[in-house]
Amino acid sequence: MKILVVASGGDAPGMNKFIAKLYQHFGKNLYGCKGGFKGLYENEIYPIKFFNPGLYANSAGCCIKSSRFPKFKEKNIFKKAVENAKLFDAVVVLGGNGSQKAVVEMEREGVKAVFVPCTIDNDVEDSDYSIGFHTAVESVCSAFRSVMPSMDAFTRSCVFVTMGRQSGKIAETAGKILNPDILIADKKQLKEKEIVETIKNNFKKDLPTSIILRENIIDTDLFCKNIGEKIAPIQIRPFVVGYLQRGSKPTSRELRIAYQFALATIKAIEIKKLPIAVVMLGGKIILKRI
Repeated sequence: MKILVVASGGDAPGMNKFIAKLYQHFGKNLYGCKGGFKGLYENEIYPIKFFNPGLYANSAGCCIKSSRFPKFKEKNIFKKAVENAKLFDAVVVLGGNGSQKAVVEMEREGVKAVFVPCTIDNDVEDSDYSIGFHTAVESVCSAFRSVMPSMDAFTRSCVFVTMGRQSGKIAETAGKILNPDILIADKKQLKEKEIVETIKNNFKKDLPTSIILRENIIDTDLFCKNIGEKIAPIQIRPFVVGYLQRGSKPTSRELRIAYQFALATIKAIEIKKLPIAVVMLGGKIILKRI
């Protein structure tokens, strides 16, 4: 049996743990596709030992590399990628909603695939959890707790910009833990007048103001400029959490969940229930038909 693992889209902490467990189980029968669907199209496929997954098992990033490859939707490119995928008995795809849609299309062409939700945004509709989310939230919390004491020393305001693309889950979950003065996880919460009033009231009490802002709602520099003009001489500073959310060391919980996802994936491959999605529902990891 030959198994191929592909990581598509953004990397997520815990991916390496997942891949390392598959390697531990399948050994020389496991192959890695370098650089996601782009690598699948270009046939950049190598025995998994080439990527040394054991060395990176507890690290963030993605040992087999990942990429975003919009051209994958083009008919001739998709066809070539499918031809390469069909050389394997099972193709494991790690990624988000876009990757899941690609798996569905590949299945229609006869590829035996397993989809595993791996995205810090945690926005895969069929799963309550995606590998990488817990670490992403913890990274926001760590940055917040490290920066706010300095903001307090100068009675400044700080805007913590989180990743999430079109999903507010990272910002919302971090908000529940941290209880910031202002949370902007969607456009409806972008209320400039209320934000200005909160900052001014806090300043009168000699208190800093903490703001968590989800990316893609408003340009960060523009937001700080607009608010800054209205609260002068109070200072406002941006802190883009950004790649800390992807590159931070996976939490122990993240590693445990990634390991459990890997066990379920191994089971799906061995009982040959493909195509399948490995998802978490109600706290349990289950196999769900695509």
